[in-house]
Amino acid sequence: MTSLTDYAKNLLGRSAVGRRPTLPSAVFIALGTGGSDATGVTGEANGGGYTRQPVTFFGTGTQTNITEIRFTFTAAPGTLTHIGVFDAQATGNPILWAPLATPATLNVPGIVVIPVNSLSVVGD
Repeated sequence: MTSLTDYAKNLLGRSAVGRRPTLPSAVFIALGTGGSDATGVTGEANGGGYTRQPVTFFGTGTQTNITEIRFTFTAAPGTLTHIGVFDAQATGNPILWAPLATPATLNVPGIVVIPVNSLSVVGD
């Protein structure tokens, strides 16, 4: 993932000056059709069995997912082009977003799987 949201930039800014912001205790992955620094992922799938999925990252520099992430759709979501990290399973604050390397197109109900170690967060 390559882009910090405005919310995440503000967290880092407060941290850099010793203001000790409240950091998320868990994060959730979202899929959508767009994204921006202001909103994170946009066009999240709505209904059809979709929910943001919890994820745990590990690493000393680059952070990667340590478990498979599985989205199950009971209705066709169409083409999903972006991925994001939020601090809550519903609503919450966007933290990171990026275009998917390969869009996921589901014109029927199905599953989108992100394998172990396939989602990376790299600090520049």
